[in-house]
Amino acid sequence: MSEMREDPRFPGVLIHQSSYVDDGAVIGRGTKIWHFCHILPRTVIGENCSIGQNVVIGPNVRIGSGCKIQNNVSIYDGVELADDVFCGPSCVFTNVNNPRAGVSRKDEFRKTPIGRGASIGANATIVCGHSLGEYCFVGAGAVITKDVPNFALMAGNPARRIGWMSRAGERLGADLVCARSGERYRETAPGRLSCDQ
Repeated sequence: MSEMREDPRFPGVLIHQSSYVDDGAVIGRGTKIWHFCHILPRTVIGENCSIGQNVVIGPNVRIGSGCKIQNNVSIYDGVELADDVFCGPSCVFTNVNNPRAGVSRKDEFRKTPIGRGASIGANATIVCGHSLGEYCFVGAGAVITKDVPNFALMAGNPARRIGWMSRAGERLGADLVCARSGERYRETAPGRLSCDQ
């Protein structure tokens, strides 16, 4: 019978027996790592994260606290997730723009910072070298080819902004008031939104 268990190297962390965590990784309390995962060296994962099945993270990756990474996601060198980021199943992070199997480009990895509270839908692709703003929402299957502002709702290939999302994950109407939380938002410049609370 398969099971979750605590590794003595990581107090308060549950790791499924089918997963591997290499020496040199740092994992915060309350995090769960599910089936068939591989956490590489020099990876830092915060507290209370959920790492779904068949996920590879690292090396040299930093994951904030409270993140949820769904099944079949690979997060390689150059990607950094802030706190409370959601990565949907099979979403993709690239690390070079023009890969070739026969050409080593490890010195060309581009940074891809993902802002606090961002959500990335299933099968979305985040092309490296672009930042995702806080609480943005990338729709399923979207392809991100440019920087994404805070609170932006992105869809399509290439993705474009089709609206705004609140911190609570609700699409904002013309009044820019979140139906769930009552928080009010305002446009501070064309294509830029902030929360008044």
